[in-house]
Amino acid sequence: MSEYHEPTEELAADIRNAHRALVSLQEEIEAVDWYQQRMAACSDPELRRVLEHNRNEEMEHASMLLEWLRRNHPEWDDRLRRALFSTKPLGPELEVEAGEKTGGEGGAAAGTDGSGVGLGVGSLRVARTR
Repeated sequence: MSEYHEPTEELAADIRNAHRALVSLQEEIEAVDWYQQRMAACSDPELRRVLEHNRNEEMEHASMLLEWLRRNHPEWDDRLRRALFSTKPLGPELEVEAGEKTGGEGGAAAGTDGSGVGLGVGSLRVARTR
């Protein structure tokens, strides 16, 4: 994720800033994992406390980046509001509830952009003949 997939001169500033935030978020989460592993393997209690402090700082940094994404991108705001601080089951239930997956009442059909216009993906199921 550290490289652009399109020529940077073709990307708007908000897209480049979102990329910076996403790459930074990836790095912060990776650092949390590293500190967590070091804590688990550490035999010195004082060092373990330092590592725990460092891990918690990385969690704070990751949280700030998520909040920046939420504030600056409505799509992130929508998804984070649905998933975070909820007691609802994680997984497809969140999508179904929002009407994104099944195309049920009030929702967009799978493979559409919400307006009913197909995105050209179609079903990924292989038709079986008998």
